[in-house]
Amino acid sequence: MTKTTLLASAATLALAGAASAQSLTVFDYSGFEDPAFHQPFIDANGAPEFVFFGDEDEAFQRLLAGFQSDVTHICAGSVPRWQASGIIEAWDSDQIAAFETLNADLVGQNVLSGSEELFFLPTDYGSTAVAYNADELSADDVTSLEIFNNPEYAGRLSIPDNVDDAYALAYLATGVSDWSNVTDEQFEAATDWLRGIHQNLRTYWTDPAEISQLIGSGEVLAAWVWNEVPVAMAEEGFNVGFERNTSEGTSVWLCGYVNMVEGTADEALAYDYVNAILSDASAGPLLGSGFGSANDAALQALGAEAMEAAGLGEVSVPVLAQLPISNEQRERQAEAFERIKAGF
Repeated sequence: MTKTTLLASAATLALAGAASAQSLTVFDYSGFEDPAFHQPFIDANGAPEFVFFGDEDEAFQRLLAGFQSDVTHICAGSVPRWQASGIIEAWDSDQIAAFETLNADLVGQNVLSGSEELFFLPTDYGSTAVAYNADELSADDVTSLEIFNNPEYAGRLSIPDNVDDAYALAYLATGVSDWSNVTDEQFEAATDWLRGIHQNLRTYWTDPAEISQLIGSGEVLAAWVWNEVPVAMAEEGFNVGFERNTSEGTSVWLCGYVNMVEGTADEALAYDYVNAILSDASAGPLLGSGFGSANDAALQALGAEAMEAAGLGEVSVPVLAQLPISNEQRERQAEAFERIKAGF
């Protein structure tokens, strides 16, 4: 009787272990658990398990400390450090169903040509530009990024507490629309520009809800924000403008998924998940939430009007794509940004 009980218990544990091994763990920002973003995966495999992080530095440290995920959602600026750490491995582009229709500007020519491995699979992107309180400012007031240097608006301006977004703004403001290989002089000019606007800022915003409230209340007149912010504010009835055609240009941020070396789920599930995110079925729900799909064919099929409504329409000015940069450049920018925020 005891032997039978032990055998039954062992069988139960074995089945539980098998089920666990088949469960995909997605390490992500809160909000991306929306089933509409990956419904084809759910239809085929059931819902994945989501674990959330606050920012990518936190996620990186947790993974280095031993936390295991199968796929992790990060933005392009983090990729070189993650790759150098050895915690991620390359994707097989032959198993990415939409690989041939991914936006070439988001993937990178070296990856598309096969000269570099696909360590970072872009899935979602958005624009960063100037949102403004349209009750107090007009489009004529926000034709240039130099609005952040305007003493008339001192204390009523804001930019993100995010080094990548801050330097994208600063490079554009100082005439650089490609940050892949900036010179020392260009870096110093951008840093000086950020230092110059520091005194004019009401705050460095950290959360879309926070900056939405500040703009809506009129405490902040203009801010450098992601396109999801004015989309959400407009839906809530706020009179908000979003100017992407400032004379110096606009920025595009880019996020996607990395394939974790220590993942425990069947590798096929990881591919099922990213293929679901990049599917035609997911493009509409993503755009409705302010995210463009990296699957350009699926995104363009939604139409120009839907793109414009989401803050991702065509622009006639330079665009700085926030593609991966070297560890050295990102660390130099991060160190300078922290000093500027501290008043130095």
